[in-house]
Amino acid sequence: MFRNPHTLFRALAIAEAISWTLLIAGLILRATTGWAPGVTIGGGIHGFIFLSYGATVILVALNNRWRASPTLVALVSAVVPYATIPAEIWLQRTGRLAGAWRLEATDDPRDGRWYDRLMRWFLRRPWVLGALIALAVVVLFVVLLLIGPPGGRD
Repeated sequence: MFRNPHTLFRALAIAEAISWTLLIAGLILRATTGWAPGVTIGGGIHGFIFLSYGATVILVALNNRWRASPTLVALVSAVVPYATIPAEIWLQRTGRLAGAWRLEATDDPRDGRWYDRLMRWFLRRPWVLGALIALAVVVLFVVLLLIGPPGGRD
């Protein structure tokens, strides 16, 4: 399904934008009708996809060897409603989403770094990588739920 970094990144960028719509709709419902579960539902979905997008940015940034600035732009784009879409377009146009998953070592000296070897091992086992990322996102999501929403509880 996600045969290259671009398809995975695009899917999560679009999902993040859609999740903003759900959160904003929940906020509008709460403001107009007083129905607070809309924010809980939309916010929960948005929070989970937000964390998944962040994990995807880090994975693609490592795979495609981005410098810190495009990685930071991609991460910050999730904080601004709908900004993941223009960020994805910019990253694609600048060639930062081009290429395949780096499954094998090359002559590049950077391929000898411990995290590149580990990443290649996981990329050759996508189900293990997906399960590990999903587990990390779920654990972080639960921890954040236990801490509470931004701004405190009502």
